[in-house]
Amino acid sequence: MNDSGLSRLAMLRFLERVQVRDLERTRRWIADEEKREAERQRGIAARPPEPDWLIERGLSRKNAAVYVHVGGCWNAGSRSKGVERDQALRALAEGVTACPQCRPDTALGILD
Repeated sequence: MNDSGLSRLAMLRFLERVQVRDLERTRRWIADEEKREAERQRGIAARPPEPDWLIERGLSRKNAAVYVHVGGCWNAGSRSKGVERDQALRALAEGVTACPQCRPDTALGILD
C-alpha cells in the first residue's frame, strides 16, 4: 500500500498552517505600523503654527537678545522664542543682530 499521497497532503496542510500564521503576523505588523503612522499624522496636525519671527536669547544671566530670525530659520538656537512682527522690528531697531542666514531685516523691509 502506498502512503505517499496522505503524507503529501499532511505536508501541504502543515505548509498552509505556517503560511496562515505568517500572513496573520504580517497583518498585525501592518496594523501596528498604520497605528503609528496615524499617531504621527495626529501629532503633526496638532502642532501649533510656526511663529513668523523669533528672538534668540544669549547664554548670559541677563538673557539678552542676540539674534532676530525669520520663523523656521534652520540656524535659530534652542533659546529662541516666537514673537510678533512689531517685537521683531523693535529688537532690530534696538540693535539686535539680524540672522545672516535668514535675513529677517530684509523680510521685514528694513533697509540699511
